[in-house]
Amino acid sequence: MKDRLEAALNKLYLEIERHNHLYYVLDDPEIPDAEYDRLLKQLIDLEQANPHLVSADSPSRRVGDTPLETLGEVRHGLPMLSLNNGFDDNQITEFDRRCCEVLGVESVDYVAEPKLDGLAISLIYENGRLVRAATRGDGTRGEDVTHNTLTIRSIPLRLAGDGFPDLLEVRGEVYMPRAGFTWLNRQQRQAQAKPYVNPRNAAAGSLRQLDPRVTATRPLAFFCYGIGQVDDGLLETSHSFNLEQLRVWGLRINPRVVTVTGVLGCLDYYRNLLATRDELDYEIDGVVYKVNSIPGQHRLGSVSRAPRWALAHKFPAQEELTVVEGIEVQVGRTGALTPVARLKPVFVGGVTVSNATLHNHSEIQRLDVRIGDTVSVRRAGDVIPEIVSVVRKKRPRNTRPYRFPDSCPVCGSVIVSDKEGVILRCGGGLYCNAQIKESIKHFASRRAMDIEGLGNKLVEQLVDTGLVSDVADLFALEAPVIAGLERMGEKSAGNLVAALADSRETTLDRFLFALGIPQVGETTAQLLAEHFGTLENLRTADLEKLQAVQDIGPVVAEGVLGFFREEHNKVVIEQLRELGVTWPELEKPPTSLGPLTGQTFVLTGSLATLNRQQASEKLAALGVRITASVSRKTDCLVAGADPGSKLTKAEQLGVRILNEDALLSLLAEYS
Repeated sequence: MKDRLEAALNKLYLEIERHNHLYYVLDDPEIPDAEYDRLLKQLIDLEQANPHLVSADSPSRRVGDTPLETLGEVRHGLPMLSLNNGFDDNQITEFDRRCCEVLGVESVDYVAEPKLDGLAISLIYENGRLVRAATRGDGTRGEDVTHNTLTIRSIPLRLAGDGFPDLLEVRGEVYMPRAGFTWLNRQQRQAQAKPYVNPRNAAAGSLRQLDPRVTATRPLAFFCYGIGQVDDGLLETSHSFNLEQLRVWGLRINPRVVTVTGVLGCLDYYRNLLATRDELDYEIDGVVYKVNSIPGQHRLGSVSRAPRWALAHKFPAQEELTVVEGIEVQVGRTGALTPVARLKPVFVGGVTVSNATLHNHSEIQRLDVRIGDTVSVRRAGDVIPEIVSVVRKKRPRNTRPYRFPDSCPVCGSVIVSDKEGVILRCGGGLYCNAQIKESIKHFASRRAMDIEGLGNKLVEQLVDTGLVSDVADLFALEAPVIAGLERMGEKSAGNLVAALADSRETTLDRFLFALGIPQVGETTAQLLAEHFGTLENLRTADLEKLQAVQDIGPVVAEGVLGFFREEHNKVVIEQLRELGVTWPELEKPPTSLGPLTGQTFVLTGSLATLNRQQASEKLAALGVRITASVSRKTDCLVAGADPGSKLTKAEQLGVRILNEDALLSLLAEYS
């Protein structure tokens, strides 16, 4: 029996790790995520039933182990040296000259690779199994991060194939992809926690967590770049051969690693990578050149802190210090207000920079950026640079905190906030000159007024020629005028006029969605239309009446209220009505009563007996209101398998929690 269980567990281990390799290393998944989740659940269930058979390298440990009191210290068998830096072509030429001279050759082959801006680690494999992971530390001693490293799915827990040495030390870089960094900081801001400054800090902070379960939630990835300790006689031909062998054994190698010849090959690689760095999904700060020949590396040797056979060719600095000379607020095409710092010009990232984005008013408050401040400016890619930090020690006396404007700087309309209170927008969407084109495009879109033939390019023409200044002007257009536009003729113009006529008959929810009211999407527009029945009822509703609508919170209610307060918007709506835009008035549907009327439920996780839709329908039939998020107003959380953060929040708020069995019992009670 024990042998059969061990065989079953081992089969699952191997299958799950194979799919991890396909997904995280080769980027070539073979099965959908749901199937992978089922395999992992099968493994976890089997291990929970047989804890004495759980292996130390089980894929179930990817989700994180028990918290540690502290990270232990690890002494490296071979020192993890740092690299000397080169900053211009002359230094690279000199490096190549020295290598040729010592090796007694006319040219040297190098392995060139991107220099990732992450955290160097050492992985120890014994008999093909990962047994230890450590940071570089001071090169001699590092921190034991084994428990956290197990959660990184691009690092194999077992080597693939065969022929690997009994002892193999793999060295590489743990990093956080750009998309993962953006996601993580979004989570930090939502939790009102301090965002990370850059992906490297985020990767380092994530890998050095005392609680591996936290690390498991962080989007970390790994590339290996070489070996350390290894059994004698193995992997001793060339660096490129070693990397290929590591790839065969299941380790992730950067696909941009190439072998080049001589200094010209190095410099060509550098320039090509510098030109395309912004296409990468990870941060790099230069290129690394390594002598390809392993015997050649031994002959060149090392100095106290760095090998003589390798060099880091650094990219131009992407962070520099300068002074904030002013702060202005720009209004984007969608009404979003973006503060921009006007800077004393500074050369950074290969260009002269005089402007830097401050993202939003929350970022200004977080950084406490003031006019006159000395700031660190970062340029990443061909985008507007951003301010990373303020040098408080250099702040002049008598500076004042920046005050965000109370109204739109373009049209003077009220400013409204998003649900998180992060993004501020101009409320004059139907009027504001900064938003005219985008508001018209949205108004005409298929799910809004559905004006066939009114594409983006035509909208651009109509606005640029002055024929249309708001959405109401669309319905005053005449065919001869339209026909005179570029790429338009009599037939096209006639078709557009007919489409405009057809679109005049719509529904209240479509019209509300078309108006572009802040925070009002299709679903919210439908809820408002059904609840109030008429536009007049909605326009005259106060904050209390708006919040009485299902799923309408204070932020959405304030957005609706602010939109209808704007005189500009009122005028445009009246013009639309006068030009024939109409819809049938709705009667408010009767309120459904049931034994649980007045209670609010949230569903999370997966249910085995019912799917989420079925459970929602059955609860709704009992009068339950179903919402998407947990709050103090929530009466009950139904938690299936893998419930996530909603369960945590419900526990914190003291919300009643039902598992699937309890839910079924509740439904049976009232059936």
